[in-house]
Amino acid sequence: MAAQFPDRQWGSRTSPLGRMAGPFAASKLGSLIVRKLTPLDRKVLERTAGRYTVLGPIGAPIILLTTTGRKSGQPRTSPLLYVHDGDTLYVIGSNFGQPHHPAWTANLLADPTATVTIAGERIPVHADPIEDPARKEEIFTRFVQTTRAYATYRTRTTRNLRIFALTRA
Repeated sequence: MAAQFPDRQWGSRTSPLGRMAGPFAASKLGSLIVRKLTPLDRKVLERTAGRYTVLGPIGAPIILLTTTGRKSGQPRTSPLLYVHDGDTLYVIGSNFGQPHHPAWTANLLADPTATVTIAGERIPVHADPIEDPARKEEIFTRFVQTTRAYATYRTRTTRNLRIFALTRA
């Protein structure tokens, strides 16, 4: 049996702030603001080794995913919400419902080795795209349970959102 991933969330999704965060993030303005906060969030997560995040008080489960740029060969780090499943973490390339896939998903398709920073640990991982439509829908439902914003993101685009299972390498 593979080792469990740590699970650390700061704040609560059921707090008043946490309950307001989903509808705000689902709005176009909210998505824009969250996208603009991403560089700051990346710095906070890097500095605290994944212990704290700008979005932390709302109970958002966030990791840093570092992939290898498929064109540059350089490390590329993205803060992402995840769904925790013991020895597997799931990430989704929603890109706030924009028409194009986020670059990190193409990087994982080109090279499935990556690193996750979570709860003070840096963990090498292997990424497998989820292809089975029923399994993708099941995992997507879990993302919507984390924040309903994902349901809105999916309605904003015609692309098939990429979902990856991350396991320890």
